[in-house]
Amino acid sequence: MLILAAVLALAAAALHAVIFRLESLVWGSPAAQAIFGEQSAQEVAATKEMAFNQGFYNLFLGIMAAAGAVAALLGATTVGLTLILAGTGAMLAAATVLLLSSRAHRSAAIKQGTLPLLAVITSLLALAL
Repeated sequence: MLILAAVLALAAAALHAVIFRLESLVWGSPAAQAIFGEQSAQEVAATKEMAFNQGFYNLFLGIMAAAGAVAALLGATTVGLTLILAGTGAMLAAATVLLLSSRAHRSAAIKQGTLPLLAVITSLLALAL
């Protein structure tokens, strides 16, 4: 179960790295607009700073989850599972907030939250076993 939790945490981290790229590095590009919706040049300019910050938030959560996965796989089980649960738990909490607060973004929230949810469940099972 520990290996599965680590793999799921790494997958969630990879997804959040992609989100970081879209929000912090290429905000307003056709790729980002295809994911987050079309915005005018004025809207892109008005939201660029917020998206930049939010992208780094996603990156840092991904780094935390990935570090936990690596630590767990290298035998530091307690540290690893702690970091996996902290990183993916925060990812799941953010996805839950998005799910509950925005009808228009429910599909995105489900996509964003599925891997962290599975990582949290498998991590808790690894702790219990």
